[in-house]
Amino acid sequence: MSEKSTTVAVFGATGYTGRFVVTELLRRGLTPVAVARNSLALRDTDFGAADVIRRHATVDDPASLDHAFTGAGVVINCAGPFIDTAHPVASAALRTTCHYLDVCAEQPTAANTLRVFHKAARLADVAVVPSMAFYGGLADLMATAALAGVDTADSIDVMIGLDSWHPTRGTRVTIDRKALGNLAITEGQPQPVPSPPARRTWDFGAPLHVHDVVELPFTEMTLIPRHIHVHELHNYISEIAVREVLDSATAPPTTESSSGSSPQHFTIEVIVHGDQIQRRAVMRGRDIYAISAPLLGEAAQRLLDGDFSEPGAHAPGEIFDATAILTALAPSHAAFAISDLPE
Repeated sequence: MSEKSTTVAVFGATGYTGRFVVTELLRRGLTPVAVARNSLALRDTDFGAADVIRRHATVDDPASLDHAFTGAGVVINCAGPFIDTAHPVASAALRTTCHYLDVCAEQPTAANTLRVFHKAARLADVAVVPSMAFYGGLADLMATAALAGVDTADSIDVMIGLDSWHPTRGTRVTIDRKALGNLAITEGQPQPVPSPPARRTWDFGAPLHVHDVVELPFTEMTLIPRHIHVHELHNYISEIAVREVLDSATAPPTTESSSGSSPQHFTIEVIVHGDQIQRRAVMRGRDIYAISAPLLGEAAQRLLDGDFSEPGAHAPGEIFDATAILTALAPSHAAFAISDLPE
């Protein structure tokens, strides 16, 4: 594995999220391999370094994926919709003895990845970790950190505040294909979110302040219950963001020259209630797609270093030190804090 110790293949490297990931890997001194389905985009994309290795591969050509990932230690899949890419890319990662990460927000796909690849990943002595991203993995890590070693909670509420949501192409296609899933945890069991979904008002503090939020579940519902016994688990997100992302006229995200990320602000609060535990974990930052890059960078570095619990297919919160990853994001990428709630 020594020759793989700094090499990370990024499938979907020419997309909005993928470019952030390549930049983050370069910043860390790792060696990114940019892999894309579109050979022209792969040729023309500016990754900020002229010597970035570029390899063309498609999900319907397993040999091309195997070639693209050969020599890597970790494969990061940033190419949605994951209903199309997760299985072939994860399969190729295991064939080439690579760890696998993705940014999937699709409940059925993440559940399938965890179920299908657990045994094979253990046999290959690698880790498969879906949804290591803003949607899914971030709240899983935050809930894990807030519980501080406790694996039972009466309720966990994930409150996602966004002042806008300009979808990437992958997000747009995922929504159009209705691939996200619609399950929450009610009375300890996965249950469809009622129609119409629950609505609340939530004060996120500065800079977002008070938002109307609507229940909309992502892969938090798939990840958290794998290692936390929770009676009620629900996701809420700003209604203004939901309206924008469902509007086909909403433009893709654009970056600001000064920061490189979009002007979008986010606040995510994870509220946990349990036996003698009432805590809130809060993270504030910019650009829900861009923040996935340092999350993935932290995860990739730990996988390369062997700093994870065990091989197999796992949720982020059950395989990584959640608090260590979250605090590593601050202050450069986001502000993070955990506090006890008043009784």
